[in-house]
Amino acid sequence: MTSSERVIVNPPAPGLGGYGLRDRPAGVSGPSGLSDHAVSPLGMPLALLRDEVRVAFLGRTSTEEQQDPRQSILRQLGNSKTALPESWVIVAHFYDVESGRMELDRRGRGEHYDRFDIPIARDGGIADLLDEAARPDRRFDVVICESIARVARRAYEGLSVERDLERCEVSLFAANETISVSGSRAQRILQRRINQSVAEYEVLNTLEQSWGGLCTHVREGWNIGKPCYGYKAKTFRHPNPAKAAKGLTKTRLEPDGVRGETVTQIASWAYYDNLGGDAIANLLNLDLEKHPPPVPPGAVRARGVWSRSSVYDILRNPKYTGYQVYNRRATRSRRGKVNDPVKWVWSLEPAHEPLVPKWMYDELAARRQAKKGSRTGGERNVHPQTKRTYLFRGMVFCSCGRRMIGVPRHGRSYYLCRPSNTNRGRPDKYLGHEKALYFREDAVLDAVSRFFADRVFGSDRRAILESELAGVDDQAARDREAEVQRLGNALGELAKRQDSILQQAADGDPDDPFTKALRGRYNDLEKQRTGLANALAELRQPDAPGPDVPTAADVGLIDALPYLALNLATAPEDLLRTLFEVTQLTIRIDARGDRATLEITLPEDQLPEVSGAAERITEEMLSQGTPTGRPCEVAVRAPGEIRTHTGRVLNPLPLPVGLRGRDAVTLRDHRLPAVSGGTSVVRATSW
Repeated sequence: MTSSERVIVNPPAPGLGGYGLRDRPAGVSGPSGLSDHAVSPLGMPLALLRDEVRVAFLGRTSTEEQQDPRQSILRQLGNSKTALPESWVIVAHFYDVESGRMELDRRGRGEHYDRFDIPIARDGGIADLLDEAARPDRRFDVVICESIARVARRAYEGLSVERDLERCEVSLFAANETISVSGSRAQRILQRRINQSVAEYEVLNTLEQSWGGLCTHVREGWNIGKPCYGYKAKTFRHPNPAKAAKGLTKTRLEPDGVRGETVTQIASWAYYDNLGGDAIANLLNLDLEKHPPPVPPGAVRARGVWSRSSVYDILRNPKYTGYQVYNRRATRSRRGKVNDPVKWVWSLEPAHEPLVPKWMYDELAARRQAKKGSRTGGERNVHPQTKRTYLFRGMVFCSCGRRMIGVPRHGRSYYLCRPSNTNRGRPDKYLGHEKALYFREDAVLDAVSRFFADRVFGSDRRAILESELAGVDDQAARDREAEVQRLGNALGELAKRQDSILQQAADGDPDDPFTKALRGRYNDLEKQRTGLANALAELRQPDAPGPDVPTAADVGLIDALPYLALNLATAPEDLLRTLFEVTQLTIRIDARGDRATLEITLPEDQLPEVSGAAERITEEMLSQGTPTGRPCEVAVRAPGEIRTHTGRVLNPLPLPVGLRGRDAVTLRDHRLPAVSGGTSVVRATSW
């Protein structure tokens, strides 16, 4: 080593001998004997340059599932003491039993250490250490740990702790790193950062490998954790002989008697009867022996009854389809929040007996998605600024599949479909849809009133229904042919527009902005043409499904209803909502604005509720005086009794009866460009 490479050290002052800075006699001055690194502004705090240094021990160990906390803390303390210089003394002990990957603001607040017999007096956790380090009367000058990974497993949290201590002039040392007060601090920082990176890499690599093993475990159909309600665990010998010799096993799912039947019943009510969580919970609570309620882990939160949330948990659980599914909830990373379905891990094929058909689960999920962001029921919104309600709220749909929303216009209630607001950047999703489609509520109510008066409670309802059913196939064929003609005309019009654009583009300069805009317009028309061509090809398929026609037994259900003459336009809104909800009224408006379809459902086991809702409307109207228009008649029970239901709850859609017919009723179709003027005729088509 050359003289220029030697570390320059201040020679000791005369008379100091072996004294440290704390023991220096008063009045003696001269060089301290410390290196340039030690006395520089980048060096160690002054407290570390004295003979006796007070040290705080910082330890951390994972929970008992990962290791023995007692032995781990004892080992960390022993290694830390071994690495300390002779004049350094540990005066305080701070340690925690928790994961090193927790957020820093959540660290040091647990009490897991109380469960273990750790023979070390604890002065607090990492949060207490940082608080005491900021006080002027702190008991320590430096902090030591076994390794920097014991401070935090992630570099960001480790750097945050180190920086907080540095602001308080408290140094952080690790037993597996060189402890020196006179060497280069840059070298220590380099080694520290390498150790922090290695610690974070090791934990992430271990977690990724463990995650891969869990995914493989699930894809093979094995269960993880407690079986969900409706299933019980079926134990199998572990496929690994070494683990099998230790008594370890694996489990699959199998139906759990009446609990499995309850799951199937819940799905049937939700799908066929279109019941909500509260209604299903009330039905289940009528017979808790037949439908035993679920018991949460630990049974501490057990209510002993069914609730809406427990019903929804079952309807949203894909395990009931027979597939093994994992990672539905972010139990640790996001505190139990539900993950997006794209992150769910599915088994490659069904692994156990299904309690709910997969097609039914998918349909229920689609219904929930369609209702997302929309509350159920027709009650007034609880918001203090709510001024009105909409009679057909949640019942009016556009033929594009979107739920139409209620909006006020010129003192009237309208139902609006405007997909452009929520479909920006995807112009091809709703090809051919009107920019904005409006329908007045009073016009829709008039059509619904005539529908119920003539086809549901009218004296000629069965004759009308049977005559209409005779022409179902012919009318469906005519509708189909008309749609084919419309699509063909639209394709021809698009072809003419594309030809015109091509001619203009051929005559222009390729680099001209106008020519480039023409190319973009041509591409947009091509997307529209592709969509129309695909729709036309589907209609022309010979095996396209036809209408589902009710049977003679289904038609007979209508005889169980009373004969009533109703004028629903003058009935109270709350009674109307009850009637519409019990009959599951659905109104579908054609996006082209040429007709509307009214659809109701008459479940066999709810015919008394339908009759009662209609009779209450009649009684209310009679008590207020007969309204103008159609005269009110006293309810007369139709001949014949209500037939009991002995099979499953309901048949697949259309539910037991689909009342349909064609009634030329004029509806007002107010579009946005002509709200104050033009109207168009819309035919109310109902089955």
